[in-house]
Amino acid sequence: MPRPSEPTRARIVQAASALFYNEGIRRVSVDEVAAKAGLTKRTLYYHFKSKDDLVAAYLAARDQPNLALFRTWFAEAEGGLPAKVEAIFRNLARSARHPKWKGCGFLRTSAELANMPGHPAIRIGAAHKKKFEDWLRAIFAEQGIADPLKLARQILLLLDGSFAVVQLHRDASYMETAGEAARTLIETALKKPGRKRG
Repeated sequence: MPRPSEPTRARIVQAASALFYNEGIRRVSVDEVAAKAGLTKRTLYYHFKSKDDLVAAYLAARDQPNLALFRTWFAEAEGGLPAKVEAIFRNLARSARHPKWKGCGFLRTSAELANMPGHPAIRIGAAHKKKFEDWLRAIFAEQGIADPLKLARQILLLLDGSFAVVQLHRDASYMETAGEAARTLIETALKKPGRKRG
């Protein structure tokens, strides 16, 4: 339960985040979010004009912490670029082994809203994935990789594909296998004759 001293909007987002991630956005009512936040429904609607706005705020709150976590895993990993990217997958696999892990909140939300492409949460999810892609592209460009955007997209596809397969099979080793594939792609790109040298 959120502490009463927390700002009201933050309490609502925190409550919504826990419920939406664990149960899915369609299964959770605004009444349930208000109750978990220890507020009235009227107070919730004072801060969010609709459930759609609340769903968007839930994903927006996950954006920077998730990206920061990826950067931390990358920075703390030993070895060169291939090992550092593989470490992101390895750490995600460790997270996926936790009994409360429910997959990627951005992908799960986009699946629930697949028939609503203009939903603000879809835009936030797409922007989040683009930020991850852009971050990798910049790193690959700094390393002189000839087509950094293509490689960044390949890694993103491996990442999101592994999220989907791990959630389906409940087997985190798929994420580790995707990490090995990412490592191989990066090692190959670093060895290519067309690689730009800094």
